[in-house]
Amino acid sequence: MPDFFQSALAFIVVLGVLVFFHELGHYLAARWRGVHVEVFSIGFGPAIATWRDRVGTVWKLAWLPLGGYVKLHGQERPDAPFPEEGRIAGRMFHEKPVGSRALVVAAGPIANFVLAAALFAVLFATVGRPVILPVAGEVVANSAAARGGIQVHDRIVSIAGTPTSTFEDIQRVITAHPDETLPVTIQRGQTEKTLSVLTDSHDAGGRKVGMLGIRGGEVEYKRLGVPAALVGGVTQTWQVTSETVVGLWQMISGQRGTGDLGGPLRIAQLSGQVAQLGVASLISFIAVLSVNLGLINLFPIPVLDGGHLLFYLAEAIRGRPIPPRAQEYGFRAGLALLAGLFILATWNDLGHLGLFH
Repeated sequence: MPDFFQSALAFIVVLGVLVFFHELGHYLAARWRGVHVEVFSIGFGPAIATWRDRVGTVWKLAWLPLGGYVKLHGQERPDAPFPEEGRIAGRMFHEKPVGSRALVVAAGPIANFVLAAALFAVLFATVGRPVILPVAGEVVANSAAARGGIQVHDRIVSIAGTPTSTFEDIQRVITAHPDETLPVTIQRGQTEKTLSVLTDSHDAGGRKVGMLGIRGGEVEYKRLGVPAALVGGVTQTWQVTSETVVGLWQMISGQRGTGDLGGPLRIAQLSGQVAQLGVASLISFIAVLSVNLGLINLFPIPVLDGGHLLFYLAEAIRGRPIPPRAQEYGFRAGLALLAGLFILATWNDLGHLGLFH
């Protein structure tokens, strides 16, 4: 039971941070473009606490912490009835140019990417940036490394004369030399020796790439200065984004199963597990989830921010908004698709929790 409460609390913290910054992006962009924000809510349902700021925005903390929203003045469709007495001239969302509306919508996902980069930068400047050392943590049986005499805990100093200071350096050099015999200098204890290794290969996207057959096992954390940490935060965010996009494309194209697709239950479980590892691990977890939330919201699915951006792009090209009926059908299709994805993710979550095989 304590594990359940710890996971629930960690989940609320993780989701609260992600939702707050996502909605804050919408809020700040709306204020910048002159749109009145009626409500800023973290959570759904009845409010636990509310207050009104000096510009008339109602801030809410609601009891169901599974999301949040920002309600913009005049956010309903232009043809929807709107009481004349409640209208604030010049500050309605649909009165703004299409570029301003698109900016307000895109600001939510953008805020998630900015949050991820900032969190990674803080970690790199305080805890340090993780670097996988060029050390064999595991040697795959019958692999090129095993045949060449590489052993667990060997540190690979250079390959074919190219120094290797990180495990990524090993991967880069080996990938470029499939089925080739290479001199590999290793450090074993206090002794250095050079081995002759014939690399393996496999097909990747129509071309051969080299394989060595070792896995990294040692990680070192190197603190960065503030400028380098900021650059590293942006770089790490881009790397996580690229890897996530590749993974999603592999699922869509059938190259990879959908078993890794998780939902709220899986996030809650992982939140509790990561929280036990310490604050740094939890911050890193939030950063990775922030990238995922930003990407998901950019999908061109009506109901999501990406769907709205798609409609605004069509409006900019056509010179007039998409017909209301077409938008309605789009939103219905988007809701159906999201419902299907939610059911699939929940099914996977229940499997991860061990409720069935």
